[in-house]
Amino acid sequence: MGRSWFLALILLQIIPSKTAFTVGGGVSIGGGRGGGGSVWVGGGINPRTPSGSPNSRLSNAYTALQAWKSAITDDPLGILHSWVGNNVCSYKGVFCVDPQEEMSGAPGLVVAGIDLNHANLQGTLVKELSLLSDLTLLHLNSNRFTGTVPDAFGDLSSLTELDLSNNHFSGPFPTVTLLIPNLIYLDLRFNYFSGPIPEELFNKRLDAIFLNNNQFEGQIPSNFGNSPASVINLANNKFSGNIPPSFGYMGTALKEVLFLNNQLTGCIPEGVGFLTQVEVMDVSFNSLTGHLPDSISCLNEIEVLNIAHNQLSGDLPDLVCSLRSLLNLTVSHNFFSGFSQECTKLFFRNVGFDFSGNCIPGKNMQRPQPECSVIPGDGLSCLRIPSPRPLVCGSIDQTPQVNPSTSSYKLAPSNSHP
Repeated sequence: MGRSWFLALILLQIIPSKTAFTVGGGVSIGGGRGGGGSVWVGGGINPRTPSGSPNSRLSNAYTALQAWKSAITDDPLGILHSWVGNNVCSYKGVFCVDPQEEMSGAPGLVVAGIDLNHANLQGTLVKELSLLSDLTLLHLNSNRFTGTVPDAFGDLSSLTELDLSNNHFSGPFPTVTLLIPNLIYLDLRFNYFSGPIPEELFNKRLDAIFLNNNQFEGQIPSNFGNSPASVINLANNKFSGNIPPSFGYMGTALKEVLFLNNQLTGCIPEGVGFLTQVEVMDVSFNSLTGHLPDSISCLNEIEVLNIAHNQLSGDLPDLVCSLRSLLNLTVSHNFFSGFSQECTKLFFRNVGFDFSGNCIPGKNMQRPQPECSVIPGDGLSCLRIPSPRPLVCGSIDQTPQVNPSTSSYKLAPSNSHP
């Protein structure tokens, strides 16, 4: 029953606020009586069937769900035992709404959500699911589905959330997901997808992109910075090459970004300082080289910064250790050669600070001296702001100047004076 209430709250977002909400047999959690249609949430709790003429969309839903049921080969929890008869709103895991007339053109229940998370179902997706034209949420986390996403999914015009995580899907990136017009949440993590990811992914208006724990490879597309997403997770794949310079001008929407455990090389882009609202950034377990850009000091909202297990070198800048929101700073297993007083203060601020496995004289748990005699990538020239003194946030204009012919950029000096 708890899950039904949760889905009810989510589905509330797709209807006007004045609509009354009803769960199951008539428990109202909405505002007022009359003045609009009601929303009926099913999920196997036997909602009442609307009177009047047959609902063609529910008929389509019956066709779609029965076709899918036939493609499911193992149901150890008996989830599909309720998938009998034409009252699809009583099927376990299926959630229906009754939109208002001004929204749908006609009263009656429609299938708006499917939540089969943790059902442990084995089978495949079928093209008939594209008949669910009102489907807003499709959550299939933690099952045993195989194959890939049918091309017909591009017809799911109402779908906003697609969660296929923790299954056995395989093959190339399912590009049909990029044809779903209103999709804002895409979760493909913990599957067996492989190959490159398409540039179009970062041109789509997605708020969340989860691709971690697959077998994707190749370079991260150069238009990475076009994405308006607030969360991007590319961890635990086989991406190679540089972090695209466009990463630095993604804007203030980005809150979390994870590149950890790939095969990335090169420098951390200078423009990272423009990501002033980022709270979590993890580039650990790659082969990044060079010095940290001073612009990292502009990440005033960063709480977790993990750059461990790379080949970064130089002194750890005081400006990084001074970040006001830091809760955890991990720089272990690089080739840093020192840090000063501000970094020492992290221990007194109760900030987690791991600097082991570096080349810092006089500190415990550092690399053996022979390993520190040759710094990997020490001759690498990173694009850095020429300045006689360390960059201080506020001394630069917060707008990157982009050179489209080279995909490089520089920070524009501010016209203001302190």
